[in-house]
Amino acid sequence: MAYELGFPSLLFLTLVIASFIATLSSLTRLSAWLYTFFVFVPSYYIIYQSWIFPFYISPLRSVPTVPGFPLWGQTHSFLTEEAGIPARRWHKQHGPIVRWFLPFGAARLSVIDDEALKQIFIRNPYRWQKPPITKANLAYMLGDGLLAVEGDAHVQQRKVLAPAFSISSIKSLTPIFWRKALLLSRLWRAELRKENVRTKSIEVLEWSNRTTLDIIGEAGLGNNFDSLTHPETPMRKAYKQIFNFDNGGRLFFALLSVTPLALYLPVQANHTLAAARGTVISIASEIIRDKQSKQIAETPSREKDILSLIMRANSTANGRMQGKMTFENMRDQVMTFIGAGHETTGSGMAWTLLLLSKYPSTQEKLRREIQEYMPFLFSDSREDESWLSKIDEDRLPYLNNVCRESLRYIPPIPFTRRANIAEDQFRGYRIPAGTTVYVPINAIHRAPEYWGETADVFDPDRWDHLPATFTANAYLAFLSGPRGCIGKKFAETEMKALLCCLLSAFRFEMDDTLDDPENWKMWRLVLRPKDGITLKVTPLV
Repeated sequence: MAYELGFPSLLFLTLVIASFIATLSSLTRLSAWLYTFFVFVPSYYIIYQSWIFPFYISPLRSVPTVPGFPLWGQTHSFLTEEAGIPARRWHKQHGPIVRWFLPFGAARLSVIDDEALKQIFIRNPYRWQKPPITKANLAYMLGDGLLAVEGDAHVQQRKVLAPAFSISSIKSLTPIFWRKALLLSRLWRAELRKENVRTKSIEVLEWSNRTTLDIIGEAGLGNNFDSLTHPETPMRKAYKQIFNFDNGGRLFFALLSVTPLALYLPVQANHTLAAARGTVISIASEIIRDKQSKQIAETPSREKDILSLIMRANSTANGRMQGKMTFENMRDQVMTFIGAGHETTGSGMAWTLLLLSKYPSTQEKLRREIQEYMPFLFSDSREDESWLSKIDEDRLPYLNNVCRESLRYIPPIPFTRRANIAEDQFRGYRIPAGTTVYVPINAIHRAPEYWGETADVFDPDRWDHLPATFTANAYLAFLSGPRGCIGKKFAETEMKALLCCLLSAFRFEMDDTLDDPENWKMWRLVLRPKDGITLKVTPLV
């Protein structure tokens, strides 16, 4: 942003001033530099960057601003509260476009204005890109795939990937979703029989993530990770480390979201993340090589998983890569499929089960709908897979409402960041290039200006009578526009299959001996509770 100095420029200016001081005084150049550095640099950040610039010079100074001194800004609220909660307060008090600060006057905008959201997601999605630090972190942990790339690279990759995520393609993969859901049900019943109990408290988040990992493994990659029956499988262990919520991991991840230099810190959390990433890269590379050898040996390949479809579209007649996507591109897509494809849906699924436990009347209403449309799930014939190719999850309107309302009420991705590569305008405010904007999904999903007075109420029926103030950008569980989630249909179908299978077999209740997981939401790529989600699970029969 204009009139601000980056740290390299600041060091250069320090050297210039130090040389000038050394010339006019008896100080050595080293002494002059140390003196200048420890006086000039703090003064710059404390006086200019955190006071003069934000209040008197910044092009953003006319934007409504959250009270507080920019030297430390709203850092404490941002780090200690659930992602999106501070933004709810700010927008209620100051309007749809708000300026706030990270340390040393680092200005950020929080935006819930519909027209501004259209600018970011619909009209100019490639002008509004992920900030460099966000992109670097996503690429490091989830691969430099579709989620991280920008501009022409994103356009090209999405064009190659889109056919594999078509409705017809997802429909052909649906039986895999149901088989994994049925396996999960059987394993839970086995746990109950093993302990000879009618009701058992089960940590459903861990099971949910293992199920969605196995689904993305088989449906997305044609690979059986088998984490449902073997929870210590290398891929599952790796992602448990990547999404670790211990204090050291949380602190390291907070530092990593500020500076990539955190990757050079000699701390255990860094070593653990690097080792987990190495495991994911190794397995992803092995999957690609195995697919390539099959493509060459089998003409034509009949595998229907998403990766096979992509590789066939990306290959010559002899199965070799033809240049649209290199081996590294494909490996990064695999990493993105696995990481982003299972943690988000797994978390969303577990939060939905929690909400259904809190609202038993909603759970019963949904169960009745499932029984009406899929009576076989409530009988011994649920294990007969002859119905798998005939089932249609989209025929259940209340199920659709419950899924959407759950993702609205507790969005697994609570916010996203964007930075403009060219100047733009929001509501008459000039937004200079390089401005970082937070889109607080967890605040937008609860904004009364879109959802009415019941915005804070979990109510699946609202989707049958949305208020006149509702807009497409009021619901951003999968974002929107060209940068919207390509796997939306995959995730929705997966979630519906899991809910139908579990609710037709079990009743879910809150475990009153434990803290409510809703009170312990924490963000690390996805919004998850600190200690998981444990519910009381009882078979229906």
